[in-house]
Amino acid sequence: MSSLKYIGLDVHLATISIAVLNASGKLIMEVTIKNQATALLDFLRGLRGALHVALEEGTYAEWLYSLLAPRVTRIVVCDPRQNPRRRGEKKSDRLDARKLAEWLRLGTLKPVYHGRPQGHALRELARSYRTLVSDATRVMNRLKALYRGRGIPCAGARVYAPRFRPQWLEQLWEAGVRQRAELLYQQLDLLLALRRQARGAMLAESRRYAAQKILRSIPSLGPVRAALLMAWLGTPHRFRGKRQLWTYAGLALVTRSSAGVTRDLCSFRAVCASSSKAPTCCPICPNQTGSAILCVRMRRLEQATKEILNLEAHFQLPRGEAFRDHDFSNELGTDSLR
Repeated sequence: MSSLKYIGLDVHLATISIAVLNASGKLIMEVTIKNQATALLDFLRGLRGALHVALEEGTYAEWLYSLLAPRVTRIVVCDPRQNPRRRGEKKSDRLDARKLAEWLRLGTLKPVYHGRPQGHALRELARSYRTLVSDATRVMNRLKALYRGRGIPCAGARVYAPRFRPQWLEQLWEAGVRQRAELLYQQLDLLLALRRQARGAMLAESRRYAAQKILRSIPSLGPVRAALLMAWLGTPHRFRGKRQLWTYAGLALVTRSSAGVTRDLCSFRAVCASSSKAPTCCPICPNQTGSAILCVRMRRLEQATKEILNLEAHFQLPRGEAFRDHDFSNELGTDSLR
């Protein structure tokens, strides 16, 4: 009889609901324990055989992964949005844990990549930088919304410049609105200073890795993009193939069209649907147009992929299975990150 056990963990703030299935799918144990490392490890010590554990991606996922990975045969952190749920089905903590164990046994879970401890400092610095970028952008949007809501045109970045702020504040005749704008400006100044500090710390940490020079040699990858890629990529072998790596890294050709206009998001240029209206300029190849530009871009991407695949020697990470992760192209697809 097989000693294989499938364990589903439904993690909450104070408790963890656990369901254990055997190799044939029979429920052999259900229990709820405190969300503490000692309680979870004591529970696992009481189980015999090969232990396969599944839990959903969330706040506690990284901590539980690092805690359980050395102590179980296999651990899968899955994407909860991809779980095969049905509308109208019953839901509870115990049922969720049982379903996770069953989906793990059937192999239907979509795993989310969790890397090794190498590069943990760079990853945390990259998170800080990305969070501060998002916070600063949110405050900027609130400032422009405040002016636009009162019919004041505020296109461009001049509305954020400190030397022009008195002129903008004079246009707000309501005292409460003016005070709110002043608070937003103060918040923006603090966030921009912290963002510069986080950016410098992230870049300084990234220069400690030999992979940084390889990434900087790829066209269109600046120091910030290279640091973010090093923080999030881990190993190229986590992807099924090079095209998935291209898309994750923001190097793939992504075309979107609307109202007869097609936008090539990789080369940051708009190309009209009609070939006679296609522009003749390109930031990479000024004298190339149409399909010739795409051919040049594909050759650049092929070269970039070969250089990225050299990173594994510097990260010293083993080959792994294909993981599903968020689309990194949104984080690396703007010129401001160069």
